[in-house]
Amino acid sequence: MKDYDVIIKGGLVFDGRGGHGRKANVGTMCPSYRVTNDEQHLTRGRANSLRLAITGQLGKDAFTSEEMYQTMALCVSCKGCKRECPTGVDMAKMKIEFLYHYHRQHGLSVRDRLIAYLPRYAPKLKHFSFLLNLRDQIPGVAKLSEILLGFSSRRRLPRWRRDHFKPFIEEALIDAGAQEVVLLVDTFNRCFESENANAALAVLTAAGYHVICPTPADFGRPLCCGRTFFSAGLLDEAKVEAQRMIESLKPYVERGVAIVGLEPSCLLSLRDEYISLLPGPESSALAGCAFLLEEFLAREHKAGRLRLSLKPIAAKQALLHGHCHQKAFAAMSAIEQVLSLIPELEVQTIDSSCCGMAGSFGYEAEHYEISMRMGELSLFPAVREADSETLIVADGTSCRSQIQHGTGREAIHVARVLQMALA
Repeated sequence: MKDYDVIIKGGLVFDGRGGHGRKANVGTMCPSYRVTNDEQHLTRGRANSLRLAITGQLGKDAFTSEEMYQTMALCVSCKGCKRECPTGVDMAKMKIEFLYHYHRQHGLSVRDRLIAYLPRYAPKLKHFSFLLNLRDQIPGVAKLSEILLGFSSRRRLPRWRRDHFKPFIEEALIDAGAQEVVLLVDTFNRCFESENANAALAVLTAAGYHVICPTPADFGRPLCCGRTFFSAGLLDEAKVEAQRMIESLKPYVERGVAIVGLEPSCLLSLRDEYISLLPGPESSALAGCAFLLEEFLAREHKAGRLRLSLKPIAAKQALLHGHCHQKAFAAMSAIEQVLSLIPELEVQTIDSSCCGMAGSFGYEAEHYEISMRMGELSLFPAVREADSETLIVADGTSCRSQIQHGTGREAIHVARVLQMALA
């Protein structure tokens, strides 16, 4: 796909001589290699396999072969390689490009379609939440879903809800001349964890900002970053969502209004994948205005503009797990800074790799075991050792789900922690 060729051309400058991907005793690199110790599942091994396939050294159609699919299967798109490999190789983008070509030749499974198109149908199904949740309530149904669709019966699926996020902004509380900020709510926080979006709205409003929840320029379905389409290699569909996003946010970007998001993988797509997929001044301008909630608040605090009054909360300690993309884009310091604004709260960051959920990866029956092994590397033990009164903080929806499944502890988004501390 010509619009996305830059990923392959740029990514494969990695020559296979670096060794950073082999670090097995530290937090970031490379989670699948750390649990398998198999060179095939190392950044170097994957990159070299792709290079050999593309140059024809592995035979005809090697690039879209089942063998290449298995080589890429355990890449969890954590972008740890982007941050730590000497040449900045981005295996996550290479995997997107590979899946684009692979699925064009082999088609897409029902499971992959259900995951990829979730943002299209989730807003329409809130009135059927009771029926959809029966999968994890009626004995045998989960096992049937594993047999028919490949979703692991050992893991509960996200709980469908009727109370989707509905922005309500009390105009009377908006100060004249208040600084505008766009709150971009993703599918997961809109449909499955609306309390996070409500908390972010409350925090930004309490800080005196005029919060705008954008509507699509075409007045159609809610805006979506296209993350699930990227993950499935459906670049044509991802481009549709990216173009809708750019067009809908253009009036705010032109005024220099900050675009604030909650889910790291979604918001950071605007700063990364969009520029590769739709290079040009519009995507670059949007990237320059896009911030995670904590990045925006940390920036405002540093500039002396943050008027957020916070009080101590019941918990005195917080254990922080960073989403892979927060780490890859050096956004961890921002969340640490924002949490430090809460009086009397001591924050400790877990030196963890990928939690193991990685979007849909941990839900897939064939990957369940390795998903849990990734969690056991450092994340699960750290959470289990934490005092029962310690807050567990994680911005990623997949991370929170994995922590709950693997340890029984609830992890919450930083927006909810800040909401608790509102004075």
